[in-house]
Amino acid sequence: MTDTPGNDTTPATTATAEKSFLEQAQEAIGDAIEATVEAAKEHPVAAAAIAAGATAAVAGAAYGISQLLGSDEDDGKKG
Repeated sequence: MTDTPGNDTTPATTATAEKSFLEQAQEAIGDAIEATVEAAKEHPVAAAAIAAGATAAVAGAAYGISQLLGSDEDDGKKG
């Protein structure tokens, strides 16, 4: 393989690109968290309603899974 001009696949260049990508991801996550906190401060009732809904959804899913797994275990004991 020959090194042609414009071929930027050296390890140093790749590491720099990855670092840049990671920095961009961290900044995006930080911005999203900041926006979420600000939205919750501006609309606390809506934030509480969303949290309650999410909790109910997770609880319902956990209950459903426990029922499915419980019925599978019961079927094995009967046979």
